[in-house]
Amino acid sequence: MLTRLHNSLGLRTNPQIFFVSAAIVVVFSALMVLVPGAMQAGFGAVAAWIAGNLGWFYVLAITGMILFAFGIAFSRYGRLKLGDDDATPEYSGLAWFGMLFAAGMGATLMFWGVAEPVSHFADPPMYGTEPETVQAASEAMGIANFHLGLHMWGIFIVPALAFAYFTYKRKLPPRMSSAFQPLIGEKIHGPIGKAIDILAVVATIFGISVSVGQGALQINSGANIMFGVPIAGWVQAAILAIITAVALMSVVAGLDKGVKRLSYINITIAIALLIYILMFGATTQAVQGTVESIGQYLTMIPALAFFNTTWSESDWTGDWAVFYFAWTATWAPFVGMFIARISRGRTIRQFVLGVLLLPTAFTFIWLGVMGVNAFKLELAGEANFVETIVEEGDIPGSLFQFLGHFPLLEVTSMVALICITVFFITSIDSAALVIDSMSSGYDDVGPTRQRVFWAISIGLVCTVLLTTTGEESLSALQEVIKVIGLPVTMMMFLQALCLVRAVREDYGGLAPIRTRQWKPVIPIEEYHRRAGEDEHDISDYSMRPAYEEGTEPEFDRWEPRGVPTAGPADRVRSEHPTGSDAADKTSG
Repeated sequence: MLTRLHNSLGLRTNPQIFFVSAAIVVVFSALMVLVPGAMQAGFGAVAAWIAGNLGWFYVLAITGMILFAFGIAFSRYGRLKLGDDDATPEYSGLAWFGMLFAAGMGATLMFWGVAEPVSHFADPPMYGTEPETVQAASEAMGIANFHLGLHMWGIFIVPALAFAYFTYKRKLPPRMSSAFQPLIGEKIHGPIGKAIDILAVVATIFGISVSVGQGALQINSGANIMFGVPIAGWVQAAILAIITAVALMSVVAGLDKGVKRLSYINITIAIALLIYILMFGATTQAVQGTVESIGQYLTMIPALAFFNTTWSESDWTGDWAVFYFAWTATWAPFVGMFIARISRGRTIRQFVLGVLLLPTAFTFIWLGVMGVNAFKLELAGEANFVETIVEEGDIPGSLFQFLGHFPLLEVTSMVALICITVFFITSIDSAALVIDSMSSGYDDVGPTRQRVFWAISIGLVCTVLLTTTGEESLSALQEVIKVIGLPVTMMMFLQALCLVRAVREDYGGLAPIRTRQWKPVIPIEEYHRRAGEDEHDISDYSMRPAYEEGTEPEFDRWEPRGVPTAGPADRVRSEHPTGSDAADKTSG
């Protein structure tokens, strides 16, 4: 039935993944409209339990992912290419960084860049620190760098690396399930694989929806300060409609014409705004504070990496660390696949160092300039950020309150509004492209209506969350994401295990590195479609993992799961006997 519906709608994707994911989105949206109180109470109860009982798991898991990433980068496997052995990077370093920043981090810095340091300054979590003191300000900078820097990107790194390796080295479908091929073999094409992919699609939709929802709140707050626009659900719904409409145009344009160009614009505007604050603010103190904040972060990171407020009555770990890490985990399938897609041809070492260190360095600079200037104004009595952001809870308006203490407020606020809007447009359009790839299972651009549907789905979930929760909209967004992020975080451990097994199977020795070259694997239904079309040479593809003859490592001792036993690997073993086989041939 699903297949007939799929064909009648002119789609070209996997019917089960597409329709089940769509059904979850529609049912959730309907229930939020019909019984918003019950839905919010249910998610709130589960989120509270996770925050109260599993904060240690999130903190430990993310620290483990970072250690794993650096470990594999500096191992002998760090020189392996994410793609064929002769592959070269498709994008320049600047374009690569621009798309990394726009898709994975820019919107978060715009929303929390001022609010988070001020929040920790007013309510410091570290034992014995007095609120609103110089020590509290210094620690607040280290904590903000911890949440928005290396640890945030550490959540992206394992899924991104797994996606890149299994999609472009092993040529498996660009789906989350492909990363589990060494563990479950051909079951990645069965119910288990489809369940993994459905979870990835749904998590991505909810993760992006939360971010876009925060963006709508922030744009509404900025418009209220600038033009007196009321802060209301219908205004936020209108903002979402505009953002989604522009994102749809970018979705139709595709990755190179849409996302790439918007990313260039985005990073340019963000840097210009940062330079402006640096020039007209406390320039010297901001530079000094940025350098000092890096040192404070390096001093605090051993403690923060395992910090759980054990000896405090505070809910800080659940409110901040669990939310941030769960939220980022829901982004991980999308950002991971997107980063993988723009990183083909780079080595594992280049990938890990670039993805972890470049955005983290920019984060340090951004938070240093924004945070130090905010603290200077607050400590001098020239601003009341603690009152408005912490006590009144006006987090969405924090950036515009901050800009109000600098000249040319009308100009800078408009620039900030444009920057925020573009950030969320790039988030929606890149997410729609990636979700379409994850549901269809191949990189070729499918029918436009599929990408349009996913972009609309993100806008729909975001709209119902904002319009049905009223003044608690920000809290509701955070509660939903804490629940959705837990299973995605747990799967990262299995992805890391599968990645290690895969690189060990494919590794062919020291210099020069020679690895198996894998045939592109496409879903069974797409294989049969292409078999009936004259423009495709179906011999270039496979329905199950298989590598090309003549591309085996010289000393192969591993047998990848899912590869037929009677194949090239056996011939390699016969030509290069090892173990008991070698002993038998010698004795003979």
